[in-house]
Amino acid sequence: MTSQTPSGGVQGLPTSNMALVSLIAGILGLSIFPILGSIVAVITGQMARREIRESAGTLGGDGLATAGLVMGWIGIALAVLGLCIGGVFFAVPFCIAIFAAASEASSALPLLLALV
Repeated sequence: MTSQTPSGGVQGLPTSNMALVSLIAGILGLSIFPILGSIVAVITGQMARREIRESAGTLGGDGLATAGLVMGWIGIALAVLGLCIGGVFFAVPFCIAIFAAASEASSALPLLLALV
């Protein structure tokens, strides 16, 4: 649904503001504000897609909303993966130290280190 402007250019549909917010939050979620930006991108992306669907063709920006959603979910997945990897790197040495301190056999420590 495009129309001609008086200067001869083509004017498109107005873009949903929520779609733009979702895109910006998705970019920020992958760069500056990892968890917060990603959560905002997912929430506003869903809101934008609903708003565009209910507008009956008077609003555009579905691609922006989808891009924001995808970046938001990627940011959330990377944050969860990072927390899991960080947890392993902190938990394994902690468990080894507790086991080594609790056991009197000093031969168990090299065996646990070999497993890691």
